Amino acid sequence: MQYFLTGKRMQAADRYTIETLGIPSLTLMERAAEACVNIMEAEAIDLSKPCVVCGSGNNGGDGFAIARMLSERGHTVQVCMAGNISHCTEETSCQIERLKRTGTKICDGYVPGEYSIIVDAMFGVGLNREVAGHYSQIIRQMNEADGIKFSVDIPSGISADSGMVLGTAFRADMTVTFQKKKIGLMLPEGRSYAGKLVAVDIGINTEQAEKAPDTVYALDAGDYRKLLPARPEDSNKGSFGKLLVIAGSKGMSGAAYLNAAAAYKSGAGLVQIYTAEENRTILQTLLPESIIQSYERYDEEKLLSLLAWADAVCIGSGIGMGEDSRRILETTLKHISVPCLIDADGLNLMAEHPEYWDDLPEGASVVITPHMKEMSRLLDVPVSRIKEERLSLLKRFTDTHPAVCILKDSRTLTAASGGQSALNLSGNAAMAKAGSGDVLAGITAGLMVQGLSCMDAALLGTFVHGLSGDLAREEMGPYSVLAGDLIRHVGNAFLEILKTQKE
Repeated sequence: MQYFLTGKRMQAADRYTIETLGIPSLTLMERAAEACVNIMEAEAIDLSKPCVVCGSGNNGGDGFAIARMLSERGHTVQVCMAGNISHCTEETSCQIERLKRTGTKICDGYVPGEYSIIVDAMFGVGLNREVAGHYSQIIRQMNEADGIKFSVDIPSGISADSGMVLGTAFRADMTVTFQKKKIGLMLPEGRSYAGKLVAVDIGINTEQAEKAPDTVYALDAGDYRKLLPARPEDSNKGSFGKLLVIAGSKGMSGAAYLNAAAAYKSGAGLVQIYTAEENRTILQTLLPESIIQSYERYDEEKLLSLLAWADAVCIGSGIGMGEDSRRILETTLKHISVPCLIDADGLNLMAEHPEYWDDLPEGASVVITPHMKEMSRLLDVPVSRIKEERLSLLKRFTDTHPAVCILKDSRTLTAASGGQSALNLSGNAAMAKAGSGDVLAGITAGLMVQGLSCMDAALLGTFVHGLSGDLAREEMGPYSVLAGDLIRHVGNAFLEILKTQKE
């Protein structure tokens, strides 16, 4: 399992290591600098003409130590002081004096030139304000220069917590971060600025930080393997659950098909689709393994009988926003007694009718799968704010709503009340196609109907979905993957997970 820390948690861990465990700050700084230089050499980066740009904080101290070590290894280094030297921390001042003993000069401000590598050590994880003035100008000049761009701990101008650009940010080809990857570097915006991200152990104790409620985790292959539902030999289709898929208004048969096919591929024993009458023939042709029930108008008696049949329900994909769909959703939520996944139009209807949350029976097991725009409607806040505060807003939502929330994005977060959020690391941009979310809903519901808890089904479902996309991209490249190709690779994704069991 991996843990991703916020800037404040990382700073607290740093203080604990120094003040309680007694490891001097300068020792940690030396380890950090040495790790950076060693990685530069291991990556065969051209060090013929390095430029190190430093701030006045301890991130700058790391930079000055890097410059000294490069000089000691025979490189002629251009060192630039971007901050106010009178504001230097004690450790940074010490590193400046150590650097001067090598005969290396320190320039005031950034000096444009032709460099083989530009090392960014201006701002660390504590940055919480917008980069402006001459700092902004320096970062723009660094970004425009040729040469490899290398960041120390975090690209300057990137929020360690949200990954958002704080005015202006350094765009790195490689970032070496210390002890733990910062959550901001794992989220979409920060990820695009970090380049190749490497975490190095420099001896900071993060055990307490890893337990904090705002710390995000990611499962590893072994963790996902343990979540796989059992497949005993002495079983039949009833052993693996009966899933009711309520999906597909007129002209939206594809959503129902993708839900149901993905659920079957994920191991569900029996899938019954409840859909608009116009979709019946298409779905019977596309997926003969499923049972098709249809409606021309809202039929409460029929719906209640289907709900009584099901071991789990997947509702919302492509059902539309009409009155019949609204009544179907309302009735389902009032009478649900089995795990239920709500997707797409189901979520949009709930955004219009937040009172439906109160209709859920006590102790209901619910998973929701909003993308950013759907989450914006549920929260009634703009997408831009969700991107800036996604961790706190997600936690606030799950603490006040009885559901596991899969917040879909290029890096998907999953959370439930009272627990830490989980980050899914599988998946890629080839999956950004219509129907991809319907496949995720089907995979997750297919796992729920086999007896996994809502949280476990959400975690495994998002990983299998992303891994299916990774396998599809390997076969087809980044442009041509369709939602149906994800379904085609679901079985291969499960095989990949099973392989880890044998290794």
